[in-house]
Amino acid sequence: MSAGRAARLAPALSSALERALEGVLGGAVRLAGAEALGGGCVNPSARLTTERGERFFVKWNPRAPADLFAVEADGLRALRTAAGAALRVPEVLAVGRGGGGSPPWLLLEYIEPGRAGPAYASALGAGLASLHRAPASGGWGWERDNFIGPLPQANAAAPTWGEFWRDRRLAPQLKRARAAGRFRGADAGVRDRAVDSTPELLAGVDEPASLLHGDLWGGNVLADGEGRPALIDPAAYRGHREVDLAMSELFGGFPPGWPRAYSDSWPLDEGYARGRRALYQLYYLLVHVNLFGAGYESGSLAAARAALYA
Repeated sequence: MSAGRAARLAPALSSALERALEGVLGGAVRLAGAEALGGGCVNPSARLTTERGERFFVKWNPRAPADLFAVEADGLRALRTAAGAALRVPEVLAVGRGGGGSPPWLLLEYIEPGRAGPAYASALGAGLASLHRAPASGGWGWERDNFIGPLPQANAAAPTWGEFWRDRRLAPQLKRARAAGRFRGADAGVRDRAVDSTPELLAGVDEPASLLHGDLWGGNVLADGEGRPALIDPAAYRGHREVDLAMSELFGGFPPGWPRAYSDSWPLDEGYARGRRALYQLYYLLVHVNLFGAGYESGSLAAARAALYA
């Protein structure tokens, strides 16, 4: 993300960040500047610079639930541990739940953006496969609910992956869209049939759960200053590894050749392209309907049909 104009930080937020940095750096800290960063579509963010020249990343949101950044921090820590040296994940430095005039905030290591080098695609593919192979005990789901963007994302365990995907992912988003008056007309029932059929459509999944990034679109992957791939802004939980791949293919923004590097490290079976990819993409398309409106309705219908009639 590129820095631009100066960011306006509320005095209470600046004070809270200085106190947090004092704990990180072990001494008195004064902020010298905050530059707004582009790229985020939900939360404002900035690159902080101290009087000694250290740089940090912060994002905040006065309208965010108090635990939004706390659960994101959980995901970042888990991804950082599981990824090891395979992928870069920013270190969590401090989390603020808001109060005293300060909004909720998340303070992270600042990753200097760079240019993707010739090995970037292969490093990303192999690194994501390594992340997905890391032990992820606990079954489908996560220890607490979190968020996909600003929307709640339930993570309670389910007996099977298909039931989890139906009950914790597709059904809540479809219900939200219906409540907003979406999906009327002759094709209204196609999405419902896809959701209802999900346990059967995913019955062939026999792999163990992987730790997922959970929101792996192009804006959440970047090249650092050395050209290495880094992951940011997760909605992490334990699920089927193909979910991350399906999301990466939905809106583009990834380097050519990276899926080949992934499949070279951990091949996919034919069921992914035949129907599971569409069923996983249906979730993100429903999320986009709920966040951004009718422009994504046709895409969600196409994904539901592709999943049903593969």
